[in-house]
Amino acid sequence: MDKKCWICGKEEAIPFKCRFCGKTFCSRHRLPEQHACEGLEQLKKDGFSSGSSGYGANNSTDDIFKDALKSTAKYAAKSAVKGVGNNIKYSMKSSPAMAIIYLCIFSFILQQVIPGYTQLFQLVPALVLQRPWTLVTHMFIHAGFTHIFFNMLVLFFFGPELERRAGKKIFIYVYFTAGLVAAIAYTLTSSSPYTPVVGASGAIMGIFAALAIIAPDIKVYVYFIPMPITYALILFVLLDFFLLGSNDMIAHTAHLSGALVGLLLGSRIRRAQIRYNYDNMYYRRR
Repeated sequence: MDKKCWICGKEEAIPFKCRFCGKTFCSRHRLPEQHACEGLEQLKKDGFSSGSSGYGANNSTDDIFKDALKSTAKYAAKSAVKGVGNNIKYSMKSSPAMAIIYLCIFSFILQQVIPGYTQLFQLVPALVLQRPWTLVTHMFIHAGFTHIFFNMLVLFFFGPELERRAGKKIFIYVYFTAGLVAAIAYTLTSSSPYTPVVGASGAIMGIFAALAIIAPDIKVYVYFIPMPITYALILFVLLDFFLLGSNDMIAHTAHLSGALVGLLLGSRIRRAQIRYNYDNMYYRRR
């Protein structure tokens, strides 16, 4: 191997060979721009021109590969974000329960980054007439990660199940009716009218109770113990009932009110489904 620099003729123990033109250079002239590399110029003409790829005459070979890696990583990140966005968009369109979950998560993020966001949308019983929107918005606000995690976990499993068995419109009706009634009940019965309440628990209890009436055969796990959904509902209701008046910072009256709404609406839905099935059977027989 020739150890002389093609530009200045200097010999070095470890010369540098250009990967574009194949010639040998000293450390001073090793970069393509320092020896007017013909190979790089030809490569740029063949499709890597500065106008199309962003590489200029002052970029070294290392810079070119670094930029290529950056572009690849940027494209991969954009594709991943786009894929997640498409999945979220599809889920929100196809399932109201999933839409509510995403909205609650987004709202929880805003709680962490926007000062005063929680205070604007939380329900304060003493101020409900001045801030009536909080009867609804408090369902999208949560007190902490554990609070939102378990609420959304229950909604994730049982919300789509009610949608499948009763329809999306029925799910929305049950969810917001239970949540609204739970908020009103808490407002009227709270012993601390200036203590705010947040969370979707009342609405979720309505979904759970309605599903227990419509599909009592569903099996659920409570502390890893399998049981019919009706038994689980009775357990939760009794627990909330015995804890009424305690200072555990949980709105038990909201839970019980949401469950009561769910039981009433679930009974109506079940009767309507039985009547519909009976009518269809009658007309088929005729």
